[in-house]
Amino acid sequence: MGLLANFQISGSAMSAQSIRLNAIASNMANAETMAGSAEEAYRARQTVFQSYFHNQARPAEAGVRMLGIVESAAPVREVYDPENPMANEQGYVFTSNVDTVEEMVNMLSSSRSYQNNVEVLNTSKELMLRTLSLGN
Repeated sequence: MGLLANFQISGSAMSAQSIRLNAIASNMANAETMAGSAEEAYRARQTVFQSYFHNQARPAEAGVRMLGIVESAAPVREVYDPENPMANEQGYVFTSNVDTVEEMVNMLSSSRSYQNNVEVLNTSKELMLRTLSLGN
């Protein structure tokens, strides 16, 4: 696999982490939202990725692709608040199932992965430039 394949692989990984960061930001923004029923409550969204490597003869066909975004199966929280205008007949409102600590860890992980792929691109670029300067 040549240095050019590094650009494809790192670029696709950076794109994947960017999508993941957007999903995390959406989760964090909706962490404290309330709804009148469990069905209406916001559910945390997680990205699903797959690495791929098609053919050894064509290593540029490698990288990371997004398979989709799935909603968390964790139950939403019920809060007894009969004064809330969104409360149901029993006096409960439903809040999202977003775990802010978990989302912060995911954000740090995704951010670090993005930064690592930037470093891979920079290193590959530097190696290519040094290779070109060998003839001078």
